[in-house]
Amino acid sequence: MNDTPQAAANEPAVRFEAVTKRYGDVVAVDAVSFDIAPATLVTLLGPSGCGKTTTLRLVAGLEQASDGRILIGGADVTHLSAAERDVSMVFQSYALFPHMTVIENVSYGLRSMGIRKAQAAEQAAQKLALVGLAGYENRQPSELSGGQQQRVAVARAIVLEPKVLLFDEPLSNLDAKLRRRVREEIRELQQSLALTVVYVTHDQEEALAVSDRIIVMNAARIVQDGTPHALYNEPNSRFIADFMGDANVLDAVVGARHGDLADVQVGPLRTAIRHRGFAGTRAAIALRPHSLRLAEGRRPDMLGGTVRKRTYLGDHVEYHVTLDEPRAELFVSAPATAALIPEGAAVAVTFDPAEAILIGE
Repeated sequence: MNDTPQAAANEPAVRFEAVTKRYGDVVAVDAVSFDIAPATLVTLLGPSGCGKTTTLRLVAGLEQASDGRILIGGADVTHLSAAERDVSMVFQSYALFPHMTVIENVSYGLRSMGIRKAQAAEQAAQKLALVGLAGYENRQPSELSGGQQQRVAVARAIVLEPKVLLFDEPLSNLDAKLRRRVREEIRELQQSLALTVVYVTHDQEEALAVSDRIIVMNAARIVQDGTPHALYNEPNSRFIADFMGDANVLDAVVGARHGDLADVQVGPLRTAIRHRGFAGTRAAIALRPHSLRLAEGRRPDMLGGTVRKRTYLGDHVEYHVTLDEPRAELFVSAPATAALIPEGAAVAVTFDPAEAILIGE
């Protein structure tokens, strides 16, 4: 059990220094480096097979690094076992013991460390109260809902007062409505207890909702690292723009620069977009579905296209539009209060340049 503060304020709770993990000729994690500050929730996000779960297992000590160094609370733990690392993990399957009561499940780790039964039960009861399960001590896991089982798993992890708490796809077994509530509970618990959390998910919305910081991985490497706001609004590549929420990515040519703005041509449309230091001439612009505007008919100063599909969803309408030039498919989300445009209609497409994101090819 961790009897000292989580880490000094100026010491990362977790540090990866060029960490690589190989399985034979396969590189699962490729020279990954990052720091995680104490009392923050950092999410490892990416598509299946990108290396995020392997990275989490490297933090936990369930996998050993092939190269590089791993530090927890300033101590080099690269070659230490999972039991020696002062971390706790909440698994995707919860991994509760079905033959034990809730209080027995939560106190199991304390009992295995030699703490007396009464003291372990008292500490376990305190953590159950923190996660909103006071009064559930004597129930069996089979008597609990999925969300309640998740909270028991969290209580069992935090009762050991670890330096770092790890979550591996913790909401994947829950239905959509419960997923939203439990993710809010995890975030509130992390903030109220000032826990250092490393959280793995492939769900972009989940990552945006719970994280102080998101590390996006692809093909075993980190491709962007930043706050949820920065990743959504300042993607550094086509991959990030498309992965962090829906984005329409259109080829563009960048011309002269005037201060923070650059002249940009997209098909027949010319406009000025903030260039964010981008130095090339061949580029792309990313446009979120809600930032596009449609009007029936063609207009010479706008992009032209045809509505291929329209879906009415109550509070908004989704359009799939085939552009004339450049040839591309657009996904547009419009308020339901706007006049509905029929499928097959010719449309003019425009956008606010302030909402366009210039990215490299």
